Amino acid sequence: MCGRFYVDEGIAREIERVIWGVDLQIQKMHTGDIYPSQPAGILSFHSWQNQSGSESGVSNSMGFELKEMNWGFPQYQKKGLLINARAETALERRMFCGSVQHRRCIIPAKHFYEWDSDKNKVTFFREDRPVLFMAGFYNRFQEEERFIILTTQANASVSPVHNRMPVVLNESELEDWVYDDKFTEYVLHKTPPELRREQEYEQQSLFMI
Repeated sequence: MCGRFYVDEGIAREIERVIWGVDLQIQKMHTGDIYPSQPAGILSFHSWQNQSGSESGVSNSMGFELKEMNWGFPQYQKKGLLINARAETALERRMFCGSVQHRRCIIPAKHFYEWDSDKNKVTFFREDRPVLFMAGFYNRFQEEERFIILTTQANASVSPVHNRMPVVLNESELEDWVYDDKFTEYVLHKTPPELRREQEYEQQSLFMI
């Protein structure tokens, strides 16, 4: 699963570098550790109309929009939030399938956290990139949009700590994930790239002699 991630001040600048023409409507993204229920900057589909030389005088353009959403879907008649969805079964669940098909999004982060069996906090990040792009989807609840992070079976770099991990997208896959419906099935079953991990504290054993 993914229950917390981190955003730093350089994320927006890196998004501008990676995604040409992105509409950065958030002047200042929420930074620091992002917990469930809190807002975060999310990349989603955006379309707008431009004046053009066509007969109608208007042309449609598409791109990415960075906007703020809260993390987690409310559970009907239950307390708490659903913050992750299993990629392998998301299309089969009534609560998720429409969003996966039509409201896919990208959650940019510097890194995310997991806790090992000894409750040590472990940080996971891309060693080859300054931003980690996680696949997700969103929906509207009581006039506000909320997002969920997709998870999949952990690869070799994460499995020593946890058996699940976010679905991590490569930069070349960002546009296809949001716009190409035929690409969805591939992403839901892909193996994420290897990540680097750092453990903040490793418990030491003491032996009496």
